[in-house]
Amino acid sequence: MCEKNIDKSKVSISAAGWVWRSVYRNRRRLATGSAMVLAAVLGYFAVAGDNGLRVYKQKRMEDAELSQQIDQLKQENAKLQAHVERLQGDPDAIEHEAREKLHYARPGEVIFTLKDGPNSAKTNASGQAPAPSPPKHKRGSAE
Repeated sequence: MCEKNIDKSKVSISAAGWVWRSVYRNRRRLATGSAMVLAAVLGYFAVAGDNGLRVYKQKRMEDAELSQQIDQLKQENAKLQAHVERLQGDPDAIEHEAREKLHYARPGEVIFTLKDGPNSAKTNASGQAPAPSPPKHKRGSAE
């Protein structure tokens, strides 16, 4: 019986030796295959990962939109700054602003307020009356 146990162990040792010899002979192929798998995994994460190309393109588009928005805000700021300077130094601009926005009038002037035309009584598609528009003003001098 001892001989049978020895034979089985020799067979298992020789099988293990055969596996190791096969791995040793094919080590270059295994290394190449492992390197290819690693490159594929790294490539996937480079494209679709948290900091991949997709995210990079989205950030570039967002950057372009924000730059455009900044340019628009700079233009609006320049217009408002020019308006402020005009109001600070030009009495006619102050008077024009007071007449247009605050509806001020000079002594002796009469402001006529006109209501909207006959279309104001019409209803819209939902059956509700449209929102009233601000009154229109005409200036005239009292005689």
